[in-house]
Amino acid sequence: MLKTPRGMRIHIGLFGRRNVGKSSLLNAITRQQVSIVSDVAGTTTDPVEKPMELLPLGPVVFIDTAGVDDEGALGQLRVKKTHQVFDRTDLAVLVAEANAWGTFEDRMLNELLERKIPVLIAFNKCDIQEPDPLLLGSISDRKISAVTVSALLGQGIARLRQELLEHAPAELIDNPTIAGDLVAPGEAAVLVIPIDKEAPKGRLILPQVQTIRDLLDSDAVCVMAKERELRRALENLKTPPGLVITDSQAFLKVAADVPPDIPLTSFSILFARFKGDLTAMVEGVRMIDHLKPGDRVLIAEACTHHPIAEDIGTVKIPRWLTQYVGGRLEFNHVRGHDFPADVTPYKLIVHCGACMWNRREMLTRIYNCRQVGVPITNYGIAIACSLGILERALAPFPAALEVYRHAR
Repeated sequence: MLKTPRGMRIHIGLFGRRNVGKSSLLNAITRQQVSIVSDVAGTTTDPVEKPMELLPLGPVVFIDTAGVDDEGALGQLRVKKTHQVFDRTDLAVLVAEANAWGTFEDRMLNELLERKIPVLIAFNKCDIQEPDPLLLGSISDRKISAVTVSALLGQGIARLRQELLEHAPAELIDNPTIAGDLVAPGEAAVLVIPIDKEAPKGRLILPQVQTIRDLLDSDAVCVMAKERELRRALENLKTPPGLVITDSQAFLKVAADVPPDIPLTSFSILFARFKGDLTAMVEGVRMIDHLKPGDRVLIAEACTHHPIAEDIGTVKIPRWLTQYVGGRLEFNHVRGHDFPADVTPYKLIVHCGACMWNRREMLTRIYNCRQVGVPITNYGIAIACSLGILERALAPFPAALEVYRHAR
């Protein structure tokens, strides 16, 4: 369980004012000294993450945050970091002291509810004072659970754990599949995995590993080959595979080698569905046909790897889009959790598959872009579109293909 990637863990965020005991509460829940605890307000600066297994829920990651009432220029940077955690929080714990519920707590609770993030309230330091029954009643009237705890004495921690289990969204417990629903049990899926400069030495990249595991969990047969050996691999199969999945960078060669009657897509497009909203990103790719020389395009990656020569995000996608548009475009790049607060200067956002993230963070980013009318699409979708093979790459997803055809 400790090796489960963060992107496949339920993210549980702890929020509240400074010095309400968020770090102490996290230490009590995990039974470990995860966060530094001090009487000095503002001890927690950057978010602290602790992956663990919370049975029977499974793999989770707790996120301890800085107080939302932090002060000064540095304090505001800490608050900004805390609000960024909202984007990836699947389940929130709002920590408060019994005698200190006020506008900060109301504002934070309302923001969490507006974002449709399941939330429960933990009144800490109950060994000093119990919360007002009227306050508890008003919280209960809003159908929100509240727990009284003492992180110092360990009181109420067992109940808080149980509330976490009960409030975890069902869709996170029963994760959607990556490709297992596209291949019948016993049927073969061929995975085309180029071994180039960007392939890590001695291992496969995360989307490839996760897709293989997903197919095996669905009782499919996995056949792997480099793009140069693909044709021979297909010839050696007694029956055609149910699906061919390729790295998007090899789309043209793979499309030429795979017979038209065999479904074909890419890892990136699979992850557009698994981590985000495939239909929304297919709608977003329409903007490629309307780009003009001089337009600004933002390319966003979830991970923070150092780009090398012929990097897909910094080199290849800009090259393909420039060739498609027939003129120079202005490209900007962001990585990790950094993202412009204002994306309206951009005509299009092209995002990676977000294999390192949980689904909520990617959905939040898609939602925010669509709210201001800025199209967002995905690496694999944009590449297939610029190469003229998007309809074929979307064939395994009839609903998304219909959206694309209708929009053209």
